[in-house]
Amino acid sequence: MEDLFTPIDKPNEPLAARMRPKTLDDFYGQQHIVGPGRLLRRAIQADQLSSVIFYGPPGTGKTTLARIIAHNTNAYFIAINAVLAGIKDLREAIKEAQTQREIYYKRTILFIDEVHRWNKAQQDALLPWVENGTIILVGATTENPYFEVIKPLVSRSRLFQLQSLTSEDLKLVIERAISDPENGYGKLSITIDPSALLHFVKISNGDARSMLNALELAIETTSQNEKGIIHINMEVAEESIQKKAVLYDKEGDAHYDTISAFIKSLRGSDPDAALYWMARMVYAGEDPKFILRRMIIFASEDVGMADPSAVNIIMSCAQAFDYIGMPEGRFPLSQAAIYLATAKKCNSTLGFFDALKAVENEQEGKVPNHLKDPSRDAEGFGHGTGYMYPHSYRDHWVAQQYLPSSLQGRIFYEPSDQGYEQQIHNDVLRRREAQLAAITERQSSPEILTFTGKNILSQKERWLQRTISQTGQLFATIRNTIFMHLNLQRHSCVLDLNAATGLLTWEAMRQVPEGGVWSFVYQEEHSKLLEQQSQRLLEIERPIIWNGQWQTFHKCYKENKCEVIFDAIIGRNPFTAGECTRKTVSNLLSTVSSECRVSISQTVPYYTPRIYTLLRDKLTKKLYDKISKIEEKIYDNKQDSMVNWNENDLKSAWEKNGVCEIEIELIEHAMDLFLSPQIINNWFEEKSTEHRPSYGQHLKKHLTAKEFQKVKQLIQQNLTNKVIPWSTSVVYIYST
Repeated sequence: MEDLFTPIDKPNEPLAARMRPKTLDDFYGQQHIVGPGRLLRRAIQADQLSSVIFYGPPGTGKTTLARIIAHNTNAYFIAINAVLAGIKDLREAIKEAQTQREIYYKRTILFIDEVHRWNKAQQDALLPWVENGTIILVGATTENPYFEVIKPLVSRSRLFQLQSLTSEDLKLVIERAISDPENGYGKLSITIDPSALLHFVKISNGDARSMLNALELAIETTSQNEKGIIHINMEVAEESIQKKAVLYDKEGDAHYDTISAFIKSLRGSDPDAALYWMARMVYAGEDPKFILRRMIIFASEDVGMADPSAVNIIMSCAQAFDYIGMPEGRFPLSQAAIYLATAKKCNSTLGFFDALKAVENEQEGKVPNHLKDPSRDAEGFGHGTGYMYPHSYRDHWVAQQYLPSSLQGRIFYEPSDQGYEQQIHNDVLRRREAQLAAITERQSSPEILTFTGKNILSQKERWLQRTISQTGQLFATIRNTIFMHLNLQRHSCVLDLNAATGLLTWEAMRQVPEGGVWSFVYQEEHSKLLEQQSQRLLEIERPIIWNGQWQTFHKCYKENKCEVIFDAIIGRNPFTAGECTRKTVSNLLSTVSSECRVSISQTVPYYTPRIYTLLRDKLTKKLYDKISKIEEKIYDNKQDSMVNWNENDLKSAWEKNGVCEIEIELIEHAMDLFLSPQIINNWFEEKSTEHRPSYGQHLKKHLTAKEFQKVKQLIQQNLTNKVIPWSTSVVYIYST
């Protein structure tokens, strides 16, 4: 076992080992997983690490991250190299971990370098101790863990993919190495020509260790000039790195990634890229017959009936290759690739697999009664009774009730994250969250008329409202539209404005499991709701909840000493009044990255459908005209910040913000509104003068008592318990 804490004689260490960062602040690259606000950084700083696997090319910082964890944890730390260690070493580590837990009450972190080198039996021996919490696994591998690490270990760990360091990262590494007087060459006078520096960076291919080894060789083998300066020019740099290595393992991850790039280039009709990736494989020693077999499959799968002769041509090229062999066999190999890349594409042959999958997944059981054939026994057994023909309904869809009315809204099924359920888990929760939002939102008549009403519909009535009017479906549509414009990465940091019931927060949490979500809520009860819902999560996995109004977010950001640069801003109805100005938007965007994505929806009360249109055939023309003028005045009130703005005001506030190009789109979402007795009563609620007047109070101001009673009676008689067509106008603000 390796002790990461054991001091080593630094003068005898290679430069790459001496320059290993000790803290996250000194760590270069991989900001997508260790940058401010990212989950891994929070876990290390809070010393709440769970099992993780670091996967990436050599020299990208996997072992360095393990060393940083070792220096920043109160847990007992054990390190093993899978190349040198076996089951015996694992047993010793487990025994020590048990001792630490039973005697000293300490957790144990077990770091296994090159974990993919262990066979299945060795990895299986590790599994029980990870599962019961005896050890926290930190694995490092250059191979794709989905191929090289057993599935049970993968499912119990968080996977972090490290990327090759960028040119800028590598330049910073070199600058630090030649300026650090303790671990590097800061005590010497060294100059590196720009061309030589660029050569070190380019040829290292993203591998900091390889680059530092080359730099060390260059410095150690170059004499000082008459001024005492070690001068590294292009000639010295080229001698230090002889050749750029091609990363390719015929049994490893590069094999799968390269053939994938080749196939996708063929599918994308790019002959240049296809020839390049095929050349990479042939140069690295891949079997050309393997490439040809994949092209034969491609000829039927991706070209298919668009060019039925393709499979014959590729088969001929394969036979030609068998006949002539290498190196001349590269000609039919190239011909096959060029032909497939330039051929018309069609994947209709996949239809068979869809049909086969349907047959395989079919479950035994009786056909539901309303779906049975009514042609023979409809009268005797009632088969087919109750079936509603979808084409007879709007949008060719109709809801059908499955639970008794008394049980509507009850939750009986809680999906786990195992096996088949893992595939449907997120979809079930997303639909349920949309339902939760529909139940917990303050449902009312049109948005503006009962905006501040205190009456709250009962849960059962709200569920009925949602079921008939498809309000939950509307919320889901808005949420899906918001996330459609984002293109989030798993490590993104997201700000949710007006998080409310968490409709967007929980979806964001799923999409950025290695990043973070900041939920900004306007009401204390919503803050408590989110906190209660997040209790089942580990502390570092929970959304960070702040309270306030969106215009003051920048102030809240500073007060909390936040260093996070947000990658995305989302929100549903964050602007409830006319407070959205260029200044407030500018303050908000001062907390985001230069590539920030914005996707916000905002309901516009000004476009709310008018109630008087529902009474067109019920009133005299004189009274109808009178009511229409009264109601229109509600929306023409220039002093009312709830209705004195529209999408053009939002566009003016967001355009030319200096961070991202913004698109404003107004969409009218059609829906069916069920007018329950509760909603009708809310319309005519008698409110105190300090609250926004109800619809009935507006009518009372301008109608006689007789006219008012007539209108109220007509509405109650003709609209109560009716389903009417309605619409909600939503402005979408999103970055292009």
